[in-house]
Amino acid sequence: MGKLYVNPLPVRIWHWANALLFIVLIVTGVQIRYLDLFQLMSFRTAVVVHNWVAFALIANFLLWLLFYLFSPRNMAYHPEFNIIKLTKASLAQMQYYGWGMFHGEPNPHRIDPYHKFNPLQRTLYQILMLFLLPLQFATGLLLWDVKRFSHLIDLVGGIRVVDTVHVLIFIFFVFYMFIHPYLATLGHTPTAHIKAMITGYEDVDEDEPAPPVAQHPAQA
Repeated sequence: MGKLYVNPLPVRIWHWANALLFIVLIVTGVQIRYLDLFQLMSFRTAVVVHNWVAFALIANFLLWLLFYLFSPRNMAYHPEFNIIKLTKASLAQMQYYGWGMFHGEPNPHRIDPYHKFNPLQRTLYQILMLFLLPLQFATGLLLWDVKRFSHLIDLVGGIRVVDTVHVLIFIFFVFYMFIHPYLATLGHTPTAHIKAMITGYEDVDEDEPAPPVAQHPAQA
């Protein structure tokens, strides 16, 4: 078993900061939405904390975006435009998750610094990071100052539409925050991926051939 440096320090800092900010937003968001069910804090406190943490999350997102725009590691997020290739790779990964990993079969995905996500992960992260998260930011900003952005709110269908979209994406991220820790345990050991996000090094089998793109020098 060898080690491969796949998570540079900026990515690890961003990841854990992102997780913390998400948790705070979920807690305050639930308090704002369901004030009559429980009282973790006052409504005003929940709103103020929610707003400030939301701006911190936007700043964190922009740091992530800048890092990947100017780093060759953004290849990890590149979409696969060959539909046939993407379909075959995704089906193979689904078969592994649904059957193979419970029967000792090898993971069809071979990790390297430029391909750390398998086809399913890459597709999911593209949807999360490039569509759902920006959309959540946009709807959140509109709700932050309804009066100032009233013309934009009317343009997209009114406050009910904006609020509904914001809440639906919020619910999606709540479920994601529960599922993500489970998915993080699907390495060769339950803690392998978690340790990799702390140390930066992923354990890999030394006899596994790396993808051709991995021949590029890894950069921190």
